[in-house]
Parts: sequence; C-alpha cells; structure tokens
Amino acid sequence: MEVIYEDNHIIIVNKAPGEIVQGDKTGDTPLLDIVKQWIKENHAKPGNVFLGVVHRLDRPVGGLVIFAKTSKALSRLNDMFRNGEVHKTYWALTRNRPPKDTELLTHYITTVERNNKSYASLTPKAGAKESRLRYRTIAVGDRLSLVEIKLLTGRKHQIRVQMSSIGCPIRGDLKYGDKRSNPDGSISLIARRITFTHPVSGKEIDITAPVPDERVWRDLEAISINNRKNQEQID
Repeated sequence: MEVIYEDNHIIIVNKAPGEIVQGDKTGDTPLLDIVKQWIKENHAKPGNVFLGVVHRLDRPVGGLVIFAKTSKALSRLNDMFRNGEVHKTYWALTRNRPPKDTELLTHYITTVERNNKSYASLTPKAGAKESRLRYRTIAVGDRLSLVEIKLLTGRKHQIRVQMSSIGCPIRGDLKYGDKRSNPDGSISLIARRITFTHPVSGKEIDITAPVPDERVWRDLEAISINNRKNQEQID
C-alpha cells in the first residue's frame, strides 16, 4: 500500500491491482482494513480506527482511492460524489487504437448480476442506464494505445464495457474482449488523477498516481509527454 496524501480528515492511497477496497464473499483482507492498520501503527492510535469508504475500484484496477478519516469528511465526501464534485481521470492501455483521437461515448448499460457483467447498447433498453465518458488518445505504440478517460457517469464496469464496445478492449480484460490476460491478473486500467475541494478545509486537492512500474506503461507515458510538449509548441 502506497499513501499518496494524508491529513486529519482524509487519506488517499494508491491501490494495487488485485486488492479489494471493501470486504466481500472471498474473505480476502480488504484495503480498508490494511489502511486502518497502517493508520493505527503509524499514528499510534489506541482502540478502533474510524475509516469510511466513499468510492471503490474494480478488483483488477489500480490507482487512487480516497478514504475518510472522520465522520464529517465521510458525510461531505458522500455528498460530493453524489453531486459529481469529485473528478477522476483514468488511464488505460487499449489493445487497439481508438477510432477517433477524442470522443464522447454514450451507451445504455445493463448489468447482469448472475455473471457480474455489464452490457452496452447504443439505444435505450428497459432497465438500462445512460452512461457517458469522454476519452482522449494520448499515445500510440506498436500494439497498444494509451487513452485518458473521464467518466461523466458512474456505472458498473463502465469504462471496460464502453471501450470494448468501440473495439478497444483494455489490455488483460478477458471479461470484456481481450484475448490475453496480464501475468498478475490485473487489467491495464488505473485511476490516474483525482481533483476535488477538500470537504473540511476547502482547499483544492489535485493528486496524480504514478503509472505502473512496467516498461510499456513508462514508454507510452514518455510518448504522451512528448506529444503534449509538441502540441504546446504548436499552440
């Protein structure tokens, strides 16, 4: 577990792929308990440690997760997430290059709990929820593309199913159309950046997680940085 930011009211950690944020039927130790223990040991906290979950990431996804250390922060963060006041940016390695450099995707998503899978349609269906995201292709390699994604709605497996629906499954995501798994069971999707107004102090929080320590991630990140510099020179 890597702590990216901490103060008296919140803590932001870099979740590793494979970790669960909250306990589930597997019985595996959740990130919630790991962070509680970290706080207890690092701050010599006696008794139980209060820690609230305000959002989650799918188990095979890595990146930034916010926890609330006080009930005041928890209540306010819950309201902020509900009102769309917390902004998250994701990075993904897609198996194919997206059809456009940037695009707003709108689908109607239904989730089947029996197989824990979501399905996207271009037209409304009974029980389906409108789902929107905007992607931007920021680097292109020989076999993979690096795509920056901003969610405009929050649906189960939304990024995974929407990117797959345009022929760009996320690397390692067998559930949504990739042909090959990643060695560690992860999928190549991370919650890269998170920005919001602190629920108690009111200061602006802008946190970015490092990319995974893997050559393809580092190479494509370097290409994206170079592309941005070139674009700034043109502008």
